[in-house]
Amino acid sequence: MILKKLIQLFEIGALLLIVCAAPSTNATAADQAAKSAQKKAAGQGLPAAGTYVIDPVHSFAYFGARHHVVGLVRGRFEKVTGTINVSQDPAACSVDVNIDVSSISTQNSKRDEDLRSPAYFDVNKFPTMTYHGRGIRRVAGSSWTMDGSLTMHGVTKVVPLTFTFNGAFPDAKPGEPVRVAFHGAAGAKRAEFGMGARDNLDELGTSTAPDVEIQIDVEADEKLPAQ
Repeated sequence: MILKKLIQLFEIGALLLIVCAAPSTNATAADQAAKSAQKKAAGQGLPAAGTYVIDPVHSFAYFGARHHVVGLVRGRFEKVTGTINVSQDPAACSVDVNIDVSSISTQNSKRDEDLRSPAYFDVNKFPTMTYHGRGIRRVAGSSWTMDGSLTMHGVTKVVPLTFTFNGAFPDAKPGEPVRVAFHGAAGAKRAEFGMGARDNLDELGTSTAPDVEIQIDVEADEKLPAQ
């Protein structure tokens, strides 16, 4: 009788152990599936063909500008909008980005006002910075380069942008637009855009190398057909 009860208790305990372990196993499997989907998306060269609208809440343009040759001042623009058009034909892919220059922030109000002044961006006269490009070429894997036109301070120059498709969000719900993420990088010389005249010779001399590093992180939602 005692042996029978011990066997029954052992069976009940084993059943409880299986029941308790099941949610943890399912959660682990779900996590692994999400990570696998994210990894698979990031490995693709480009997202599915379509138009993607940049989400300004989750997109930022950063920069690093040389300061007295050896220093580097970093900042960002808080307001970035635009669209990304993806095509199966790389030559037909395009990017249109608009940046509100007055949203510049270097975590120093006095410096920010100086950058907004006529000595640099002159935001009252040139409130918007734009980047327009069409056609891309693969660098390697999910990395691409576009020779787009950067318009800043009333001057337009061709500035190559190298960008990487980071993948699609794996947790989009049915009926919701696909969300994708990109990271881009470029370089420019402020003198070529008529900016920072007081710095160009005193600080940078006659160097023709880019003195501004540009980084942009973008999240964008697929534009769904009108219903």
